[in-house]
Amino acid sequence: MLNGAEKLRTAVLVSGGGTNLQAILDAQKSGMIRNAEVSLVLSNNPAAYALQRAQKAGVPTVVLSRRELGSQQAFEREMIRVLDDCAIDLIVLAGFMTILSEDFTRRYDRRILNVHPSLIPAFCGKGCYGLRVHEQALARGVKITGATVHFVNEIPDGGEILLQQPVSVLPGDTPETLQRRVMEQAEWILLPQAIEMIAASKLNQF
Repeated sequence: MLNGAEKLRTAVLVSGGGTNLQAILDAQKSGMIRNAEVSLVLSNNPAAYALQRAQKAGVPTVVLSRRELGSQQAFEREMIRVLDDCAIDLIVLAGFMTILSEDFTRRYDRRILNVHPSLIPAFCGKGCYGLRVHEQALARGVKITGATVHFVNEIPDGGEILLQQPVSVLPGDTPETLQRRVMEQAEWILLPQAIEMIAASKLNQF
């Protein structure tokens, strides 16, 4: 799919507000991401504000409903069709609230990235996402948390770690204030870095 003059065609999968998507788009615009381009934004939620962010940036969008398609298997089959039709090279999960099957992750082995709002292996795994991660961190009393970018495999948050960034937990933090600090100081920095790192590495193979 690639030649030496092309950029890595990237799909960003979203379910909500799309702040990580915005960080990727901003990094692409600023030139921090040079060897990849967001070619598709796919959502399982038609009300996701991330879709508006994509449209404003001129990025094609697709919405797929697992409920309408009837099963996870049918949902993933349709995702595969869309991704392959768009010749996608790299998939980035940016707040995508669906666990992908082993068959799906194996098909795109080492081609799916996720950002998780903790320093894996802390506060991760099935059911640990969003504010729940920060609630657990505060309940445990940790002084340092952060974010992790990793490859996605069949184990939730279990794939190879690529990048991590620590973030301090401050006195008086709430899950909401901690979530915001982790996004600003880690997630929005690491995810564009990881995309560019993977894109540069893959393009050098051609």
